[in-house]
Amino acid sequence: VQLQASGGGLVQAGGSLRLSCGAPGRTFSNSFMGWFRQAPGKELEFVAALSRNKDKTYYADSVKGRFTISRDNGTAYLHLNSLQPEDSADYYCGAGPDYGFGYRLRRHYPYWSQGTLVTVSS
Repeated sequence: VQLQASGGGLVQAGGSLRLSCGAPGRTFSNSFMGWFRQAPGKELEFVAALSRNKDKTYYADSVKGRFTISRDNGTAYLHLNSLQPEDSADYYCGAGPDYGFGYRLRRHYPYWSQGTLVTVSS
């Protein structure tokens, strides 16, 4: 199953975006969902994750207090606020079975999206 990520774009520093992620006809009700990003020349980086029951959230230190992950039925969202040029990257979403651990590891996300590009100008 291919997830679909969307919502990227060009924004000025200090601006906001909302990214969306889902798959037609799928709710991923038993899965946790998460977001990663990769800037040119850099490794894939964990950004945020939300547990299956939506009772636990996890964030990278670099985005804590600025980004918020949420989900509504089968769609996951990443709200990006107070964007900075260093937030520029391809953003990917994923989903995986919720065993209560491993949210920060790419290998725990068997369902994956294509990237959506976020560019923040200074």
